[in-house]
Amino acid sequence: MNLLRLGVLQYGVTRIESLAHYAAKLEHWVAEAAGSADLLVMPEYACMEVAAAFTHGADASGERDAICDHALALLEIMRETARRHAVWLLPGSLTWRDETGVRNRAPLISPEGHVHFQDKRVMTRFETESWGISAGAAPRVFATPWGILGIAICYDLEFPTLVRAQVAAGAWLILAPACTDTRAGFNRVRISARARALENQCFVAVAPTVGEAPWLATLDVNCGHAGVYGPIDRGYPDDGVIIEGAADQPGWVFATLDPSGLHRVRENGAVRNYRDWPKDKA
Repeated sequence: MNLLRLGVLQYGVTRIESLAHYAAKLEHWVAEAAGSADLLVMPEYACMEVAAAFTHGADASGERDAICDHALALLEIMRETARRHAVWLLPGSLTWRDETGVRNRAPLISPEGHVHFQDKRVMTRFETESWGISAGAAPRVFATPWGILGIAICYDLEFPTLVRAQVAAGAWLILAPACTDTRAGFNRVRISARARALENQCFVAVAPTVGEAPWLATLDVNCGHAGVYGPIDRGYPDDGVIIEGAADQPGWVFATLDPSGLHRVRENGAVRNYRDWPKDKA
């Protein structure tokens, strides 16, 4: 398999005044990274900032509904941006209404504009109790030029069997768009990312929202940093940290990943976590 040039974004939340304004912001970030990476990952709920263009002092449910109402238009902006820059793009996630409820749904877009979706499977208390978001479809995997990838949206990363199902289906890299409003919340995601990389001898890439937006009920406080994590074994850093960004600062973090290295460590590492996963836990 080919080397993957990966870009993971610490996405600074800003005031957005229209769909065109959002399109310009997305264009800026993707254009900045397109020459350095082939696959770009943005955070969970990044486009929620667009809700401010359609609501004025609304609560979280009102902002959710605003994004649901404009989900198709937002998706088209995302598709056009991926096509224009010929990149694979995971532009975060958005609230998406279907016949049975509202999901937290992440699109993975190819350079040709083809879209595949991964829903968030396990909801946080805020999503369930304050926002009315329903659990989505089970974890799936996606074929790319670099092999099979998986997506685990934020809280889903904290459940080992969800990620294990993707790794068992062939995923060597898990993309983890995230949105956390406390340092504790971010650390849960970061520690989970490192644990999933350790126990599956795979890579996990986390992309968070950052910054404060008091005009929004949903993205009012955001903290964290982007990171790419790998096995804690031969040929990799002793702490498994491939790269991390500066805390709470907008910007891209880049890493070049070699999937063939994972095969070597799974076969000849000091330990064989991937192989030795208890069969009754698969």
